[in-house]
Order: sequence, then structure tokens, then C-alpha cells
Amino acid sequence: MLANDVANQSLTDAIALFQRVRDGGLDSTRTAAATIVESLRQGGKLLVFGNGGSAADAQHTATELVGRFLRERAGLAAIALTADSCLVSSVANDYGYEQVFSRQVEALGKPGDVALGITTSGTSRNVVAGLEAARARGLRTIALTGRDGGPAGRLADVHVNVPSEVTPRVQEVHMALLHVICELVETAVIAEREPAAVERKR
Repeated sequence: MLANDVANQSLTDAIALFQRVRDGGLDSTRTAAATIVESLRQGGKLLVFGNGGSAADAQHTATELVGRFLRERAGLAAIALTADSCLVSSVANDYGYEQVFSRQVEALGKPGDVALGITTSGTSRNVVAGLEAARARGLRTIALTGRDGGPAGRLADVHVNVPSEVTPRVQEVHMALLHVICELVETAVIAEREPAAVERKR
């Protein structure tokens, strides 16, 4: 296939998947955002985690909340469990990579917090273990998945699914949905805490 054909097909497939997700309804995305807002309102925090590209999405999401997404407001409590390479490598070495997120959830999570696990397959064992640890400690759980959602989707209180077998396409929609969640959270927080906040252009 020629390079131009590859590029066109990639964008065509991405557009089709975005439309499929939009047309399928965004109730779970709105519920995920509302779950995070409720936790923040009660003094909780978001713990977010995933592997590879999903690790980057986790860090991106935490950054948007601790910093800002579109508007000036107070920082929001969010921690990416992928960001500390010393901690991740230590737990992986001492206990196994399957426990790199669950160990942190056990250490940092408390009832009322939210755990958001990102997995394009829905089957990542360390993400599933992190969600299991979160449920055991009384955290609310959100899974952002691809394919049919797998065990991560079935385990979570809130399941946001992108129904595709193609990992890059799933990741593209994941990032858009995480941006939607960040904007919904930010808008709700500003409405409650800082109704006169003015949007600041980036």
C-alpha cells in the first residue's frame, strides 16, 4: 500500500471510530467525570495508571488536572502511578511487574478516591490488579478500555469502552475521551468554586 493510501486509510478509520463512539452515547464518559468530581469535592484524589502509550495518557491526564486544562483554577489532586521510574522499577524488581500499580494503590489510595485504569486490550494484568486493589480499599474504579473491555471493564464501577481491535485507533479515541473528562471535571469544579474564572488562552 502506498504511503498516501496508508495515511488516508488511517484517518478514515480514526474518523469512523470517533463517530461510532460518539453515536453510541457518552453516558459512561460523563459518569466517569462526575465520579471524579464527587471525589474531589469530598477531598479525594484521582490515581491513574496504564502501560506504554496508556502510561503516557495517564501522565497527560494528571498533568491537565494538577495544572490546568483550559481555564485558570486551583490545582486538582491527581497522581499518575506511572511517573516515578524508581518506584515502578523497584516494585517490579522486588514483587513483579504485575504489582506496580496495586502496590501504589495500597500505599496511596483511601476510601473515596478514584482509580482510573487505562488498557487498550482490557486485559493488562497490572491494570486489573490495580483496580482490584482499589476496590478492596474502597476506592471508586473507572476502566478506560478497547476491544470488548476484558476483565478490566467487567471489574470497574464505570466502564468507558472504545470498541476496536486496533490499538493505535483505540489510543487516539482514549486521548480525546480523557480530554473530554478533564474538561467536564474542570468546568464542574470552576462552577462550584470559582464561578467568575475567566478562560485563558494557551
